[in-house]
Amino acid sequence: MKIAVVGTGYVGLVTGTCLSETGNQVTCVDINEKKVEMMKEGKLPIYEPGLELLFHRNINQGRLHFTTNLAEAITDAKIIFMALPTPPGGDGSADLSFVLGAAKDIAKIITEYKVIVTKSTVPVGTADKVRAVLEEHTDVEFAVVSNPEFLREGVAVDDFMKPDRVVIGTLDERARKLMAEIYSPYVRQGNPIVYMDERSSELTKYAANSFLATKISFMNEIANLCELVGADVDMVRRGIGADDRIGKRFLFSGIGYGGSCFPKDVQALAKSAQENKYDFKILNAVMGVNEIQKKVLVEKVKKYFKGDIKGKKFALWGLAFKPETDDIREAPSLYVIDELLKEGATVSVFDPEAMNNVKTLLGDKINYAADQYDALKDADALLIVTEWSVFRTPDFDLLEKFLKNKVIFDGRNLYDLEKMIDCGFYYNSIGRKVIA
Repeated sequence: MKIAVVGTGYVGLVTGTCLSETGNQVTCVDINEKKVEMMKEGKLPIYEPGLELLFHRNINQGRLHFTTNLAEAITDAKIIFMALPTPPGGDGSADLSFVLGAAKDIAKIITEYKVIVTKSTVPVGTADKVRAVLEEHTDVEFAVVSNPEFLREGVAVDDFMKPDRVVIGTLDERARKLMAEIYSPYVRQGNPIVYMDERSSELTKYAANSFLATKISFMNEIANLCELVGADVDMVRRGIGADDRIGKRFLFSGIGYGGSCFPKDVQALAKSAQENKYDFKILNAVMGVNEIQKKVLVEKVKKYFKGDIKGKKFALWGLAFKPETDDIREAPSLYVIDELLKEGATVSVFDPEAMNNVKTLLGDKINYAADQYDALKDADALLIVTEWSVFRTPDFDLLEKFLKNKVIFDGRNLYDLEKMIDCGFYYNSIGRKVIA
């Protein structure tokens, strides 16, 4: 099947590449000429494990194409996926200008029946708005479908190729059959395609992300309580995670959630509720807890140094909002760095993938180390911010050699407490006792 994907951001590029992997002819279109030329040359603009192999294979086999020409991409396509940014506006609501602008441009080009799919995360009622824009600018028959993505950065290829479920929002039977044809290769093991109306589909995406963010904030609250009462959050996590009504995932405490989805989706759902005169108290609390949690590690640092960290140097391990990605959108590391700099400290950082993105954002405000141990040199303490695998089993002898003080503040609870006692480090983590 011939498919067009409008927008080659994270979702668009993963979607287009994975759709081509099952034999479809996919053309991805983007207005960024430099980016399109880069992809035509076989260079990926993002880091995502497993994507590079599929990307190169499908380009080489002539199934995956890139262009800046919208008409070229959509004229022969049966299905058009819109994977465009929906950034939060000043009031927290999702900005739909890119989505509605693309719908208008598409309407002026199509000459036969098309299925137009909103792949972006959008508020309830967006499909109706897209439909209204299309109807205003074309007399050609079309269908609008909501097909939210549930891709986790770091495992997005597996999520697309072997989805837990596929959600398709449409009441158009012709569109439903085409969407079923596209997704049938990905659900051969029996995972469901869930059909529903467009509004329910749109809300499903926000509800899923907001619920997961709620689990994270809840466990961060539990972790903070554990520190006050002398409990261990890891033991609590294991105790409740064994209950299949709760589940094991998203119960790890830390320094808050970040990334491209959770912050803006929770905010957008809360704003949507407000617009409908509903006070979504849980979501407001989730956001409040997350803002506080991002600064917990710095508060621990300041307490240890008796409120004065001016002139001190800190090493940071991890910049991406989670491991196996270079994405720094709403990353807790940025909040930690900002707070440290405000207090007059200097910062040396290392991350396996996100260094260039942070350098583009912060420039020479901080030092960028050649490797994780280089970041430690002459540092007064180490702060662990992202749980990359390479940080899980470090050479503690090198830590002792390079650090001024044997002091670690761990925002991701990577190390065993007994191990820290044996190594003789001051070790302050989240929701567990302090090793001094």
